Amino acid sequence: MEQTTKNRATFQSRLGFILVSAGCAIGLGNVWKFPYVCGQNGGGAFLLLYLFCLVLLGLPILMCEFAIGRGSNRSIAQALNQLEQPGSRYHLTKYMGIAGNYLLMMFYTMVTGWMLFYAFRYISGSIDASSTDATANAFQQMLNSPGYMTLFAALVIVLCIGVCALGLQNGIEKVTKVMMLLLMGLMVVLAINSLRLEGAVEGLKFYLVPDFGKLFENGFTSVLFAAMTQAFFTLSIGIGAMEIFGSYLKKDRRILGESINVIVLDTVVAVVAGLIIIPACFAYGIQPDSGPSLLFITLPNVFHHMAGSRIWGSCFFLFMSFAALSTVIAVFENIITMTVELGNWSRKKSLLVNLVLIFVLSVPAILGFNVLSGIHPMGGTSTIMDAEDFLVSSNILPLGSLTYVLFCVRKNGWGWDAFLNEVNTGSGSKLPAWIRGYMTYALPALVCLIYLKGYYDTFSQKSLPVFCAWMLFAAALLALIFWASFSRKKSPSKLAK
Repeated sequence: MEQTTKNRATFQSRLGFILVSAGCAIGLGNVWKFPYVCGQNGGGAFLLLYLFCLVLLGLPILMCEFAIGRGSNRSIAQALNQLEQPGSRYHLTKYMGIAGNYLLMMFYTMVTGWMLFYAFRYISGSIDASSTDATANAFQQMLNSPGYMTLFAALVIVLCIGVCALGLQNGIEKVTKVMMLLLMGLMVVLAINSLRLEGAVEGLKFYLVPDFGKLFENGFTSVLFAAMTQAFFTLSIGIGAMEIFGSYLKKDRRILGESINVIVLDTVVAVVAGLIIIPACFAYGIQPDSGPSLLFITLPNVFHHMAGSRIWGSCFFLFMSFAALSTVIAVFENIITMTVELGNWSRKKSLLVNLVLIFVLSVPAILGFNVLSGIHPMGGTSTIMDAEDFLVSSNILPLGSLTYVLFCVRKNGWGWDAFLNEVNTGSGSKLPAWIRGYMTYALPALVCLIYLKGYYDTFSQKSLPVFCAWMLFAAALLALIFWASFSRKKSPSKLAK
């Protein structure tokens, strides 16, 4: 039987909580995006800025999510209802988090399917990576095949729903532990192989030795915002995906220490991913700032030139698959628990309904690369996946994080005293009370800046009317968040929930 607190399942071990929470955070943002963003922004100097921003932004928001989860023993679907003050409107923001989970899975399951497809092709020896043209053609052939894309996305959905069906301890905790250990083992092997390549030393210097002059080549402000955004999104904070595991967390350990452990593990994976990719790029004269195509077009060609290329390619895409699957399992658990709490469903009904629903919702992103490739929702050559990613990454994640921070520090939300008491319950490192000023004023301001800067970067090159319209839209969303966060109903009675 799974251990429970107030009829709530809990993790079997502290290690299980850390590995599952880190597994949620560790995803394609770590091993796909981080190396090329680091390459684009100067290597070692960017890495230092990233670590600084991870502590500045990521840690306090992660603590808020874990504390809300543990304090309420509920998913984000009911957590705010449980903890908010009478008359508060915070609970209205939960629908944004619910939508964010579904939107993320509408394209993330597809991209995870790409990883499995490439792992299968390497293991079977059916991929042609003899040149960058060949690898580009192989990638395009996959995108042009809705059948293959649908098959592997469906495989991801069935596998991950199956893991969730086994329960927290017997499914999610056990499976994620194995995947995370395999992931870390594969990373060590791949990193050692990359570091042994001739010419890898130059890549290592670029990656780990700060050259602060590089910070000003792209403009210091742009590099700083890139570091802040990457630190912000790498932890999967803002949609309740981490909050759900806080709701399964026992009260014997303080949340600060547990949050630091999760961030350290997440950061180690991101940094080691750079050790795998950047030295290999330098060894073969490839720019490490070539964007997402680095993964499916450039790196397969790099593996082709290595002795044992099939083995290294198989290991790399298995590693990528484990990283992506750990995130999908975590978000699926959040979705399943949210629908159980919202609809008062049985867990079995929630599993079956979401198995079908997530598959159906994944279809538009898949068809956006082939059958529906003529649809460009954000103009230019944008795809349906780009629009879904923009809604999640540039809107729901930052706005959700802003809401959770305000909820934890404001009197009409949960309140600072209740939050601090929950964070400091148990043994371990204690969160100091003096951090209240930073979390109340500076942190929300930083999140707002990142949010507006993301919109500016996305639409500043568009026509003036389009730019103004999107910036007004961003301002309106912020206004809605502040309306829910700062206002109260006139009646002090508890809202019907």
